[in-house]
Amino acid sequence: MDKQYTIAVLGSHCALDVCRGVKDEGFKTLVISQRGREKTYQKYYKNIVDECLVLDKFKDILKREIQKILRDRNAIFIPHRSFEVYINDYDAIEKKFRVPIFGNRFLLRYEERNQKPNQYDLLTKANIRYPKQFKDPKDIDRLCIVKVLEKERGYERAFFLVENYEQYKLESEDKILKGQITKEQLENAVIEEFIIGVQVNFNFFYSPILKRLELIGTDTRRQTNIEGLVRIPALYQQSILEKVSIKYEEAGHIAVTVLESLLEEVFAVGEKFVKASQDLIPPGVIGPFGLQTVITAGPPKKEIIVFDVSPRMPGSPGIFATPYSGYLYGQNISMGKRVAMEIKDAIESRKLDGIVT
Repeated sequence: MDKQYTIAVLGSHCALDVCRGVKDEGFKTLVISQRGREKTYQKYYKNIVDECLVLDKFKDILKREIQKILRDRNAIFIPHRSFEVYINDYDAIEKKFRVPIFGNRFLLRYEERNQKPNQYDLLTKANIRYPKQFKDPKDIDRLCIVKVLEKERGYERAFFLVENYEQYKLESEDKILKGQITKEQLENAVIEEFIIGVQVNFNFFYSPILKRLELIGTDTRRQTNIEGLVRIPALYQQSILEKVSIKYEEAGHIAVTVLESLLEEVFAVGEKFVKASQDLIPPGVIGPFGLQTVITAGPPKKEIIVFDVSPRMPGSPGIFATPYSGYLYGQNISMGKRVAMEIKDAIESRKLDGIVT
């Protein structure tokens, strides 16, 4: 490599996955941490972090002097969900963050549900099935999940289940009264059919260099407190639910596999997503993206329904344990390593402009 590049990432979400992978490919690593959260990178895993830049708050990464530090290091920045959440300003990410981003920075805003454009625009364009939605809660006629964000932590979920409008009113009024959500958040909520099936996240990588879609790994979420509640015998669940609200907060992931007979359909869904992104937000997907799905039972056959989209690095380093990347590369690789491989190939073939925005 003629020029020495540093791979930079915000200190949260999947930063360690990124750092381990890019160190394996010979790059220097830089983690931008928030004060009070730096020990993970400065102490516990300092072997894979060459430099840890500690800021008073994550959003300070937008300051000119911080961006200059990154540019002086020839940094290529890897975005993830925490970057989107803590910056909380897609216009700033697109126009004011003047550091090369690996991937399509203009695609990041399509992760959202309750603003335009959003992930449903992308799924509709791709002709990928997603759960039926109800714009008017009075139309609810089946079990639905109300996807509303928490009042105190605007990035956490205060999701709840309802079967009809009466339940919707009771549940929403109760949550507003308890200060868990606001009326404005409720008005912006997405109400969608609750799909019964097995949840699987498909973590893909699209390579503009190879012009190839790869399935790097699969996982499923671990959520609190719902998982703890379902372990309690039904005899006691109702009395507990009178005192405790169900929550769907993400706490981790588990690596899973899927039937081999499903893989063609899995790739077909991924290919449609890539094509739609290229049509809507050129140059489309670059690098990692995830599709959170429910696999429903037949007859006539199992079906894959997408209920969430992640157009960036997944927060699931455990996908390394699934076999799909090994089928391609002869050994299992993490998403962080796959990102580093793409950057390295792009630099060596002088195609870096094709993978950063």
